[in-house]
Amino acid sequence: MASSELFDRLCQELERATKLARLPVRGAVRLALREAGLEANTLTSPQLQALLRTVLPTELGKCGVANGDAVCAALAPVMAEIGTTLAPSAAAPEDLFRRIRGR
Repeated sequence: MASSELFDRLCQELERATKLARLPVRGAVRLALREAGLEANTLTSPQLQALLRTVLPTELGKCGVANGDAVCAALAPVMAEIGTTLAPSAAAPEDLFRRIRGR
């Protein structure tokens, strides 16, 4: 499964910030993305910021990270900085509706 550079950098930063290994981190992030209805290969910086505020802390908690909220809050500015250079441009609204309709 393909992933964006932004997804990869988030996983690297989470590995540094928690005691989780690579695979559990990537799994938790993928589950959070699925819960939010997002995809790793098209992740944008604004989507990532919303993920860090809402869904990801819960997924980290399920992996045994006691302070998931604090970890995500600390990563938010770091990922915002990284996102300015790595994030793909946002999809046009037409592309989104085309995807929803399955065309």
